[in-house]
Formats: sequence, structure tokens, C-alpha cells
Amino acid sequence: MSSDHGGGGKGRRKGGPAEAEHADERWLLTYADMITLLMALFIVMWAISSVNTSKFNALRDSLREAFNGKLMTGGEGTLSGGTSILNPDGARIASVTPPRQSPPSTQSNRFMPSNGIASFRAPVGSAQAEQQNLEKLARQIQNYAKQHGLASKIGATVDERGVIIRLLTDKVLFDPGSSDLKTPSVPLIRQVGMIVEKLDVSNPIRVEGNTDTTPIATARFPSNWELSTARATSVLQVLLQAGIEPARFSAAGYADTRPVASNSDQLGRYMNRHVDIVVLRSDGGSSTIASIP
Repeated sequence: MSSDHGGGGKGRRKGGPAEAEHADERWLLTYADMITLLMALFIVMWAISSVNTSKFNALRDSLREAFNGKLMTGGEGTLSGGTSILNPDGARIASVTPPRQSPPSTQSNRFMPSNGIASFRAPVGSAQAEQQNLEKLARQIQNYAKQHGLASKIGATVDERGVIIRLLTDKVLFDPGSSDLKTPSVPLIRQVGMIVEKLDVSNPIRVEGNTDTTPIATARFPSNWELSTARATSVLQVLLQAGIEPARFSAAGYADTRPVASNSDQLGRYMNRHVDIVVLRSDGGSSTIASIP
């Protein structure tokens, strides 16, 4: 029995020291794993750091062309004085040259929106020529009125709208409260139209009727609105006989809403009863105005 116990104890003594001998080598597994991971990391980093030279050169050339075409007129970089991957020595940006403005067009038809409405804008040269024509027209009307002793009845001025040819209605064009032209006034209006037509201008023409504040209430003219409009239309019909293109004409009646003098006295009311033949500016009144003596 003693031998069995001795043999069993001896066997356990042999196994115990063997297990204790390798117990402190377990760290080798962790170390091996760490070395493997580090090696994989270094391989990945090496692969990333490897540059495709041809693709890099293509990228550099592409960026250089883009910046040269859009940001500068010369140079090879995007910043002045610094270094970059495009040019190790750095590059300067040349000053951007502003685009050269094109000269004014010589075409006569140019339209620009103004408050939603298209309006004619003439070139500068055409506007100056038009101004001279309008001034010439005003002088011719004034000379005609002086030669025929009508300087107190017919006037012509140039303002921001164009040439205003003013015809006083009393004792010249109409009887009070009537829109029927007097017989002697017909050749007078026709002559004014011929002067306008001979000037060889294509400006639009508006005939405007005006009255004083004296009320009117007849079957034909319930108010001064109808009377002023009818008088403008009567004058327009005679102007058409001068050969002016009908499409250039328009008529308007303003009643007593645009007085040129006070309606409190007889002289003021006399001045407010008139018909205006307005040769309008083609640019809507934006040209510089020159006074006509």
C-alpha cells in the first residue's frame, strides 16, 4: 500500500513543475498578435504613401489650366507668394482685367423694361439728333406764328416730353362749348401738320384737349371730359390731312385737370382752354432738355 501511495505522489510531482515552467510564456501570444497588427498597419501606410505620378501630374495640369482660365490672366498658382503643390516656388496672381465695354449700338430699335412697360431707348447719337430736330421744329412753328400774326394764339416749346405746340381755342379753333372747328382754323391746323411732316421725323404725336373749370352739361357733352376729348379728336382729324402716318397719332382729353394758369380770373381761364399737339420724344422723355428762346 505504501508503494501505491508513493507512486501516485511521485507522478504528481513530475506534472506540477512542468505546468509551472510554461505559465509565464502566455504573453507571447499577445505580443505576436500585436506584431502582426503593426506589420499590417505599416503595410497599409506604405501602400497609401505610394503616389501614382502620372495621375498626380494630370491633376496638377488640370487645376493649373482651370485657375489660369478663370481667376487670372497670368501666373500659375492661386495664392501670391506662397508655395503649393502646383508650383513649389509659389506664383503670383495677375490683376484681373475688367471686360472692355462694347461701343453703343447703332441700331435704332432698342427696348428696355421700365416698370413692366417696354420703352424705346435711342442711342446717344440718335438722342442728340432728335433733340436738334425738336428744337428746329419749335423754331419753325414760332416763325410761322409770327409771320401770320398768331404769336399770341400759337406757341411752341420744348420740354421733357418733346415739342408742345399749343393752340388756344377761343376765337381761333372753337366756339364756347363746341367741338366743331371754325372754318378759318382748318388751314391753320393743316399747315402746322405740314411743318411737322416736312421735318421728316417719326416721333409719335399726341393731341391733348384741355378746358377750364367752367362746368358744361349738354346732351352731347355731359362734362368737360367729353368736350376736351372731342376737341382733341377734331384737331387730329385735320392733322391726318397733312399726310402724317395715322399710326403715329393718339388723342387724349384732360378736361380741367391740367391747368397752366389760375382759373380764378378770366385771363387764366382763357389760357387753360387750349389744344396741345405734342410731338413726343422717342425715348420717353429721358433726353437732356434745351430751352428754346
